Amino acid sequence: MLKVGVLGAGHLGKIHLRLLNESPKYELIGFYDPDVINGEKVAAEFGYSYFENINALMDAVDMVDIVTPTLSHYECAKKAMEKGKHVFIEKPITNTLEEAQELMALEEKFNVKGQVGHVERFNPAFSAVKDKIKNPMFIETHRLAEFNPRGTDVPVVLDLMIHDIDAILSVVDSKVKQINASGVSVISRSPDIANARIEFENGCVANLTASRISLKNMRKSRFFQKDAYISVDFLEKKVEVVKMKDALDAPGQFDMVLQNAEGEKKQIYFENPEIQANNAILDELETFAEAIHADTVPVVTLQQGTEALQVALQVIDCF
Repeated sequence: MLKVGVLGAGHLGKIHLRLLNESPKYELIGFYDPDVINGEKVAAEFGYSYFENINALMDAVDMVDIVTPTLSHYECAKKAMEKGKHVFIEKPITNTLEEAQELMALEEKFNVKGQVGHVERFNPAFSAVKDKIKNPMFIETHRLAEFNPRGTDVPVVLDLMIHDIDAILSVVDSKVKQINASGVSVISRSPDIANARIEFENGCVANLTASRISLKNMRKSRFFQKDAYISVDFLEKKVEVVKMKDALDAPGQFDMVLQNAEGEKKQIYFENPEIQANNAILDELETFAEAIHADTVPVVTLQQGTEALQVALQVIDCF
């Protein structure tokens, strides 16, 4: 079992504490929170060991799970890496690109592993179809949320849209060519709603919309590629896979056949990939433990987290 300590005991931190405490791959040593009152309250309510000294906790563990506000990600990870500890960092990896790049250098210097908490990579709906997404040429995403003061310390791009940026970068095998975007601040001091158009060198175009002032929640992505349309509902954990193939000369009575202007006939058919129910946060934490034990590459590396941050910051720069 891997000895782990959690930094941050807020809403998400408490979820991480519970899952790590239940996981057979980890031994939860305790947690640190700079708010002593909150730390003692969480310790009393759930029975986890509260460390008032961050260094004492880091010295007692093999891996540090950083679930603090984004502004402190860099300092927490740097301190842990310099002590030779592996780090799991909630998204976004850091507040600035320079900080993220330095963490990558520290990862190599101290021979430790790092993973970024882009949890949608572990969403069962996305996992069920990721291998079917091949060379998409148009992508459309909508990530809408009802207003919640938690998370408004960063623009909606870093709060919500970065999930879709990371997912898109994981399936588009091409470099970003150009970004156009706009954002509007409605309630917060930073943009609450944003739209971005990302063009890739291979011709793929992604149109992303994110809002944290919507009347309903939505997390959908649509991928269009040659002879296929794939829809992923991250919220409802559902997928639609619609494909086309050359139609038979004598199609069946119930076959759906389309004919284009050139007279080519295509048959439409549907695939229903099996979706395996899971706890995505638990999966991302446990696969990181497996990567540490087996000395393999984590599912979401610090480099990938840095690339997602870079694109997100480029989107923000357009505002």
